[in-house]
Amino acid sequence: MARAMWALARAYVVYWLRVAPTVRGQLRRWETRAGEIPDPSLKDLALGKLANERFNVEVAAMIATTAPRSSRARATRAIVALQVMYDYLDALTEQPTAHPLRTGFQSTQAFIDAVQIVAPPTKDYYAYYPTTSGDAGYLVDLVHTVRTEIAQLPAVDSIADVILSPTARVAGAQVRIHAIPHTGRRQLERWADGQATDTGLGWREWLFGAMGSVVAAHALIALAADQHTTPGQARVLDETYLQLCMLTTALDHLVDYERDSKTGQQSYLYLYTTREELAGQIAVMVARVKKRAYRIPNGAHHLMILSGVVAYYTSQPGARTDYARPVTKLVQNQLRPLITPTLATLYAWRLAKRLDRLRLWRLMKGNRPGAK
Repeated sequence: MARAMWALARAYVVYWLRVAPTVRGQLRRWETRAGEIPDPSLKDLALGKLANERFNVEVAAMIATTAPRSSRARATRAIVALQVMYDYLDALTEQPTAHPLRTGFQSTQAFIDAVQIVAPPTKDYYAYYPTTSGDAGYLVDLVHTVRTEIAQLPAVDSIADVILSPTARVAGAQVRIHAIPHTGRRQLERWADGQATDTGLGWREWLFGAMGSVVAAHALIALAADQHTTPGQARVLDETYLQLCMLTTALDHLVDYERDSKTGQQSYLYLYTTREELAGQIAVMVARVKKRAYRIPNGAHHLMILSGVVAYYTSQPGARTDYARPVTKLVQNQLRPLITPTLATLYAWRLAKRLDRLRLWRLMKGNRPGAK
């Protein structure tokens, strides 16, 4: 635990001094490119995701702090582009089409092409999508950036085969989940049940892990920045992150559960019969990831990332609802004292955000005509 605490302190320093400036520069780059998209609907999707999911990119880039200094900037650029692509494709595959599976698999092939260094990229990711004027190469540029940066990482050969697994998982889950209103839920369950065979996970845990597996791809990119990485290490890291990503997905849906219930938004927590069953599976995954963390390079650092993920979700307002609180308290207690400083930081950050919004609201109210 002491090593993880030291890794946490070091990660904060490295992130703010070395990684964050690269992230900001890359986000400006992709915002500029998204603004050049001629198709209005695609442009709105791209800019909307960059505006609303910016924090996702910043959190994803924290994984780059595990990369050696010599390759850290390259790994950061690849991670940012991959996360931006993931968020964009998530929005794209939500759009209604006549053939959601065919259309979705064509567009999300971009996610797989981005890490498939040898094979040529797909020519048209919008072949079945009803776009009128295209995206001016926005998606192709994201693919090219990830491929170019990964190809120049010193241990790319050691992760080349392994990284295809998390990207295929997340692409398959993304498409099948968004196709449920058109094709029904059974196709998703059959696929997940087959994929979970020999993984040691139930199909629901595997599915939740697949939904968040973009994080596993990020971790493999950072691992490829270390010239000493072996294929065996890459496989163990992917297996570990599949379980960590189950936590990411479960906690995300958990803290949004009551809000989703009011708005009619689909929550996949219905796959678990009771809240207690879900809590038990989350507790098992936390214990497994803690145990496995020290079997992978920079294990203390990855344990820190686990605590950061849990702290991020369990510090949200939705974590304090009657439904979520018993589960969030359970998982926080499993990670104390490691999680304590991260929780304190996030609580302070969220409070500052609320105060800023309050000041802005009061300012706008005071500037209204007739305001006293």
